[in-house]
Amino acid sequence: MAGEALTPTSYIQHHLHNLTFHMQEGGFWAIHVDTIVTSVALGLLMVFGFWLATRKATAGVPGKWQAFVEICLEFVDRQAKDTYHGTSKLVTPIAITIFFWILLMNLVKMIPADFIALPLEALGIPYWKPVPTADVNATLGMSISVFFLMLFFSLRAKGFGGFTKEFLTAPFGKWMMPFNLILNIVEWLSKPISLAMRLFGNMFGGEIVFLLIWVLGSAGIVGAIAGGAFGLGWMLFHLLVIPLQAFIFMMLSIVYLSLSEDAH
Repeated sequence: MAGEALTPTSYIQHHLHNLTFHMQEGGFWAIHVDTIVTSVALGLLMVFGFWLATRKATAGVPGKWQAFVEICLEFVDRQAKDTYHGTSKLVTPIAITIFFWILLMNLVKMIPADFIALPLEALGIPYWKPVPTADVNATLGMSISVFFLMLFFSLRAKGFGGFTKEFLTAPFGKWMMPFNLILNIVEWLSKPISLAMRLFGNMFGGEIVFLLIWVLGSAGIVGAIAGGAFGLGWMLFHLLVIPLQAFIFMMLSIVYLSLSEDAH
């Protein structure tokens, strides 16, 4: 890393490189260890934070952490109930998991990359891409999970026969079955792909800009001043982008689940 960091290009490429474990030498399957470890750790942190709020929960005057958690949960619950018009009790827990998990993963972006990478390099770990949502594999994994939930909700509401009939006959009727099939396949596949790519694109693009600003800040006094100004502005902008992207992913997921149960 010391030699590669001499150029801005190699520095940025280094921080965008995942710590990868190949299942087989030269094979197709590989595991992004940093993405999985960080995602699981933040998921456990989310569960632990909610558990702390419930451990000493009281019906009287709540503590600060309990009050904060209750406000957050009520916000998500209200959004889920206003958007989803079915009867499933799974939607609010799904929405809570999606929103807060993605929010925590996005918030890692606010930690400068070197603050994480340099200590790990000292421990012999050559690469560590800190933001899981800047990895398309993570965002696709979450969106594919939403896709299977869509199938589950649709089959539960309509049954296999009703789902198949609607898939083949809507929206143009049974005489246009080939066109209906193509249209519905495109519609169903576009939903998880758009979910994944929207979140990935925003987080990955933001990560590149942060790294460019960090490189600019190392280019002398003028670069440090410019980098500090640009970095502060970009950081303040991302204070809006980070929760907004988690909110959009959550809301679209709820909308897709609701549409899956609706008749055409």
